[in-house]
Amino acid sequence: MTTLHDFHATTLTGEDRDLADYAGKAVLVVNTASRCGLTPQYEGLQALYDAYAGRGLEILGFPCDQFAHQEPGSAAEIGEFCTRTYGVTFPMFAKVDVNGADAHPLWAWLKRERGGVLGGAIKWNFTKFLLDPSGAVVRRYAPTVAPATLADDIERVLPTEGAPPKETA
Repeated sequence: MTTLHDFHATTLTGEDRDLADYAGKAVLVVNTASRCGLTPQYEGLQALYDAYAGRGLEILGFPCDQFAHQEPGSAAEIGEFCTRTYGVTFPMFAKVDVNGADAHPLWAWLKRERGGVLGGAIKWNFTKFLLDPSGAVVRRYAPTVAPATLADDIERVLPTEGAPPKETA
């Protein structure tokens, strides 16, 4: 069975990251953009990270320029914007495609695991996927779902020492 831990991705600083590094953690994967009406969600994502990182949550941000050219910047510009404007400290990755023939393999897999209202396609920036500590996709959230509303679902999948991950609906 394929899981998050079978993939690699490039960080904003150009390093290859084995996503198996996140084994044993609850993970929220999000496609992001700096010039989108939903960009203020970075603040809510960071609040979730601040609240739950110490309990085993990772948030992985993947900038994407496929929706109305709302992420035109370079890796350095994206990193600077996220840090300066929203104080982002969660891991950010290099810009990727989430739809189409050039979609990053992680995103192709996420869409197969949890389709959305447009079938498998990602509708817009800030689509979110919650994964449990085993790397399995638990839930997909529409772009307009505010990060704060994910707290209960995150609580259910946070790792518990010595116990298997909790099931969610």
